Amino acid sequence: MLRAGIVGLPNVGKSTLFNAITSGTNAESANYPFCTIEPNVGVVSVPDERLYVLQKLVKTTTVIPTAIEFVDIAGLVKGASKGEGLGNQFLAHIRETDAIIQVVRCFEDENTIHVAGKINPLDDIEVINTELALADLASVEKRKTRIAKQVKAKEKNALIEDVVLDKLLDLLSEGKFFSLNLFTKDEIPFVKALQLLCAKPMIYAANVSEADLAKDGNEMVNKVREYAKTHTAEVVIISAQIEAELSELSQEEAKEFLSDLGVTSSGIERMIKSVYKLLGLRTYFTAGEIEVRAWTIKAGAKAPEAAGEIHSDMEKGFIRAEITGYNDFVNSSSYAAAREKGLTRLEGKEYEVQDGDIAHFRFNV
Repeated sequence: MLRAGIVGLPNVGKSTLFNAITSGTNAESANYPFCTIEPNVGVVSVPDERLYVLQKLVKTTTVIPTAIEFVDIAGLVKGASKGEGLGNQFLAHIRETDAIIQVVRCFEDENTIHVAGKINPLDDIEVINTELALADLASVEKRKTRIAKQVKAKEKNALIEDVVLDKLLDLLSEGKFFSLNLFTKDEIPFVKALQLLCAKPMIYAANVSEADLAKDGNEMVNKVREYAKTHTAEVVIISAQIEAELSELSQEEAKEFLSDLGVTSSGIERMIKSVYKLLGLRTYFTAGEIEVRAWTIKAGAKAPEAAGEIHSDMEKGFIRAEITGYNDFVNSSSYAAAREKGLTRLEGKEYEVQDGDIAHFRFNV
């Protein structure tokens, strides 16, 4: 399952946001640092209105959305990579995630203390990113020491890895997040094996007041946006407090509340979409009388791989995929009508499954 870690300095709204995301009160929210002692984990359904359109058309009572796991990690502070605050144990939790959501405080509130005594989102970002880079730097240096003997013996894999480690040392010494695109096909496995924090996609969740949410941000948010443009990151504006209030409302009440604020979707929905965008993920569907279900795949995944998300036997014994595009199916109102119009087609092993495809896989065990 896809995992996203929520990080940030103490008192920026992480636990409030996490509680809203999971519509619960699992994470203690308090006006002091380190109120989250163990990482809180919550599994959240990915909102997708298409599921419910399909539900009506195929007349099923069961809808199963795809899901994303959020991990609320205790507030990091300057020196965390060297054990300050609650230190390295939380950095280890971040390594296990697929993406990082860094909550950045972009609101003034004299009743909520800031760990640095002032509100400056770019300073906050630099503190967190520096700690992540320093933790990675230590991991790379440790690995370089471990393979020194193999490098001296001119072992092929060790020589490749040593070049990779030198590249990483240069990147991390500048405190930069980076893309795997900077490495060759042979080098990428070595980078992935290190589970580096700075290689993970980053989303900055700019936490604003209710008033600034309706205005699409403020000057502090604009600074975060400018920063993100040059650091290969996404920015999503959220109001943790508003999200907490929304979590207590029904779906219809929440829509009305957002409409009154002049906002079309919740910050959490935008955040999940950003995670999907950064990770290059797509959704395809299976739909029938038993259930309508969403499945998550990587962009470019071919039909057998997509079938494997349902069951490994379907990938091994893949024969053909019967594909109908979402819009084609909705416009036709049924499989029979879609087939009659020639909108349903059979695809082979090389077909790349598209976002919104409705698939039925033929396989032989």
